[in-house]
Formats: sequence, structure tokens, C-alpha cells
Amino acid sequence: MNNFLVRTIAGAVFLALMVCGMMFHPLAFGVLFLVAMYMAMREFLHITLGERYVLQQKLAILSAAVAFIVCMCCCFYGLEVRFLSLALIPLFALALSVVLSRSHDTVEDVAMPYMSILYVGMPFCLMPLMVSEGGEFDGMRLLVFFIIIWCSDVGAYSLGTLFGQKPDSRKLAPAISPKKSWWGFWGGIAMAVLGAFILYLVGWMDYPLVHCLILGALVAVTGVCGDLFESVWKRRYGFKDSGNCIPGHGGMLDRFDSSLFAIPSVFVYLALSGLL
Repeated sequence: MNNFLVRTIAGAVFLALMVCGMMFHPLAFGVLFLVAMYMAMREFLHITLGERYVLQQKLAILSAAVAFIVCMCCCFYGLEVRFLSLALIPLFALALSVVLSRSHDTVEDVAMPYMSILYVGMPFCLMPLMVSEGGEFDGMRLLVFFIIIWCSDVGAYSLGTLFGQKPDSRKLAPAISPKKSWWGFWGGIAMAVLGAFILYLVGWMDYPLVHCLILGALVAVTGVCGDLFESVWKRRYGFKDSGNCIPGHGGMLDRFDSSLFAIPSVFVYLALSGLL
């Protein structure tokens, strides 16, 4: 089976799982995104720490998993918000494990487990809040933003391939990602705004039009930032892909890198605008 076919099938399966997880039931949503969060955090920690500080890596993932599960239970199963404090227990254990460690020569590396929580865990923990409307599950509220991210990727790839690879084309961040161009950047924004406009017309985005267009541009810009941010880590530690769990597409972190910046930005915008 050639690489293109493998990539196409894997991409279609991933897309189907994402859509199903966000459309049918909060339990399916919770399982899907909990697994995705675990894999993305594991990949980030593998990139930055490898097999060092294994206990601390596990405690960081446990803390994020507890926070995600409690957020799900608070949103859909009536659990009180105070139980979010349970997520602090693994964090305290992580700090204590460092104090009790025999060697502190590379103690700076312990920042990476904490970084994984902030970088990967926190955006995933916001997702249940975005699909909850008065305790009712509404996955479409999150799915539309993933659709906009995908539209942005298509626009960036199409325009970047057509015009951004010419010798005289200006690169967006050549020291981080040599292939990304300003043509791709603006193509991504244009396609994201167009996608948001179409989603508004068909009734999938139930916000005022001006907010839909702003959200489209916001998702595109912050998505690029998320993509470049992951590239910084991979380049720093000499990795091409974060993993290989999705044949032809790399790792889970590669698939969610844009959303790890876009989703928190959307959450903040919706909260400050009173639309959440």
C-alpha cells in the first residue's frame, strides 16, 4: 500500500473519530479527548525528556487526566467544582519527588512536566467547558472551530504551495519552519474567515456574523502560532514528527498543535464577549 493511500485512509479515520466524538455523546467525547490528551502529553514529554524523570512525567499526565475527568463530570454529571482540587495532589507529589530525588544536577528538566500540563493539558481541559450548555452536551460548539482550523490548514497549504515556494517568496519563520511562507499565512486566514462565514450561513455557528468572522481570523492566526510553537520544540530536540501513531500524519501532538493555541484563544474571546 503506497504512502498516499495510507495517509488518506489514516486521515479519514482520524477525521471520522473526531466528528463522532464531538457529535454523539459526552462519554464518547470524554474518552476520545482524554486519550488524545494522554498521547499528546506523552509525545511532548518524550521529545523533551526521553526516558528521564519517568515518575515526574507520569505524575504530570495523571494531574492533567484528573483535571480533565473532573471537568467532564462537573459539566455533565453534576460533580461540584471543588473536586478540581484533586488534580493538585499529583502536582504536589511531583514537586515532592524532586525534593527527594538523589540527584539534582538536571533539576531544570523538571519544568517540562509542568510545561506539558500548561501547554497540552490546559487546552484539553477547556474543551468540556466549550461543549457544555447548561449541562447539555453540544459538541457542535467545538466542532465548528476544528472545521475552521482544518479550513485554515487547507488554505495555507494550497496558497503556500502555489506561490510560497518560489525563490523570491518571503518565509514566515525560516529559522523554525523553512517551508512556511507569508502566502500560506494569508491563505490560511482567508480560508478560515470564509469557512466561518459559510458555517454562519448554514447555521452551524450561532454567533453574530461579526464575531464569526473575528473568530475565523483568530483561529487561523493562533493556529499558526501553535504550529510554530511545536516546531520550536521539535527542532530544538531534533525530532521531525512528535510520534507515529497516525500513519503518514505523525503523532497526536502534530494533529493538535494548532488547536492547543486556537482553542484557549477562542475560549477567552467567547468568555470576554459574553458568548460562552
